[in-house]
Amino acid sequence: MNQTEADVWNTIQKMNKCWTCGDPSELEKLSDYFHEEMVAITATDKYRLEGKEACFNGWKGFAENAEIHFWKENDPKIHIYGNTAVVTYYFDMSFDMAGQTINMSGRDMFTLINENDKWLVVADQFSQYP
Repeated sequence: MNQTEADVWNTIQKMNKCWTCGDPSELEKLSDYFHEEMVAITATDKYRLEGKEACFNGWKGFAENAEIHFWKENDPKIHIYGNTAVVTYYFDMSFDMAGQTINMSGRDMFTLINENDKWLVVADQFSQYP
């Protein structure tokens, strides 16, 4: 992994830590990683989430309603195209929600752009394994 790829991967890991660590002050930092015009296609929303605020509220809502026990990213692939990066990886997680423990594995794909020397998420799509 070259330095640019490592910077992008570090951004993704820091962003994920914000919503998986269970610390409310870290959760509030999550929006620092989202672009104003971010879009997300999630496994639980019928329509895409549009804009930084909607995406932040989606992740925040999950984090506040789940007790996350475990989160791990696996096998990252980072592709850089000028000031754009596409990141794919697999994840494993365990969390409690609504009185039930859920163990989930899946895949995630992020698109980031570099603005003012900072990598920001502009798109995300994730799903469980089929």
